Amino acid sequence: MSVHIGAKPGQVAETVLLPGDPLRAKFFAETLLEDAICFNQVRGMLGYTGSYQGRRVSVMGSGMGIPSISIYTHELICEYGVRRLIRVGTCGALQADLKIGDVLLAQAVSTDSNTNRLRFGGMDYAPFSSFNLLLKAYQAAEKMGIPVRVGGILSGDTFYMEGNDWWKIWADHGILAVEMESSALFTLAAKFKVEALSILTVSDSLVTEERASAQQREQGFTRMAKLALELAE
Repeated sequence: MSVHIGAKPGQVAETVLLPGDPLRAKFFAETLLEDAICFNQVRGMLGYTGSYQGRRVSVMGSGMGIPSISIYTHELICEYGVRRLIRVGTCGALQADLKIGDVLLAQAVSTDSNTNRLRFGGMDYAPFSSFNLLLKAYQAAEKMGIPVRVGGILSGDTFYMEGNDWWKIWADHGILAVEMESSALFTLAAKFKVEALSILTVSDSLVTEERASAQQREQGFTRMAKLALELAE
């Protein structure tokens, strides 16, 4: 048992899916996993372990933002021996050709957070995904008939940004979308020499100001989770 996770040794699989919302973790466990058992309820951050097509896998909420996912990522790796962490979350599109429900594979992450500058003594670090997981996810998506976009994303520290044009400089430099967690996930995975990837579903667009309906969210989330589950070993 760690400080923030109540699981006993052996209760967490080597592959963990990390949606931000703990209730989404519950939904994935109940609808996609077999024989799922809840291993964590501390602070309401639900976590489950079950099987998917004969492969043992866990799913657990990470909370919102870099500080929250940093805590859970650190403890999952260091206290429970997790080797593969796959964020399955939503993002806001920064490119006009991205539509609601599109699936993105994050190759690298830019950020406006100072977290890594604190870690690296004021220097910039470029967090990146595991190429092995990225390639497997891309190949799995092709087999499943799921169109995906691969590229850079932005992890922001602030959800409600001041002004309406803050995102345009990122878009001009090819950033696909914005979310709030992947920078920390990729950084800690690199530090502890494990694999990490973010698979994201576009839930809104800063370009068109469209937002996903409840039905679009449910369908998109399930498709994204199934893709992530194909990476479990």
